[in-house]
Amino acid sequence: MTPLALIMIIAAYLLGSISSAVLICRVARLPDPRTVGSNNPGATNVLRIGGKAAAASVLLCDMLKGTIPVWLGYFLDIDPIILGVVAIAACLGHMYPIFFHFKGGKGVATALGAIAPIGLDLTGMIMGTWLLVAFLFRYSSLAAIVTVLVTPFYAWMVKPQYTLPVAMLCCLIVLRHHQNIRRLLDGSEPKLGQKKSA
Repeated sequence: MTPLALIMIIAAYLLGSISSAVLICRVARLPDPRTVGSNNPGATNVLRIGGKAAAASVLLCDMLKGTIPVWLGYFLDIDPIILGVVAIAACLGHMYPIFFHFKGGKGVATALGAIAPIGLDLTGMIMGTWLLVAFLFRYSSLAAIVTVLVTPFYAWMVKPQYTLPVAMLCCLIVLRHHQNIRRLLDGSEPKLGQKKSA
């Protein structure tokens, strides 16, 4: 691994560690998303506690945490596998942020942002899949899980050389949703627009 690649990986983790949800909730004088709702500092929980504007801001910032380091690496002609590691580092920063006591979100928006530089067609298919599943079943977590399971196939159709790094990233997202999978199976997962049950 080259020094440049190592610097990119570390920088991606540090950028990912900036918790958009916590900071935006502080600015908007909303409760800390780590202590209310689903206790997840992500856009879906912020939507529950703060409304659409705050959630949209969190979604955009979380996506940029993935897009910026991967796009920079893309233009620096970093190997696709290393780009995948950069993307994973950004998501790990979001999930386990060093600046916020390692208590972070699920990494879906950051992963989408990291995949976006591959192409708008791929990004559109990913977003379309999430919206379709969310509309049909009303579960944000189910939409995320289904989407990341099919995303490597989408990557293979669009740019096959990125299939493996995208698959690596998607595996991380599925593992991070293990609690959601358990709640989906036992029927306790809250639907979009619902408060989390006690």
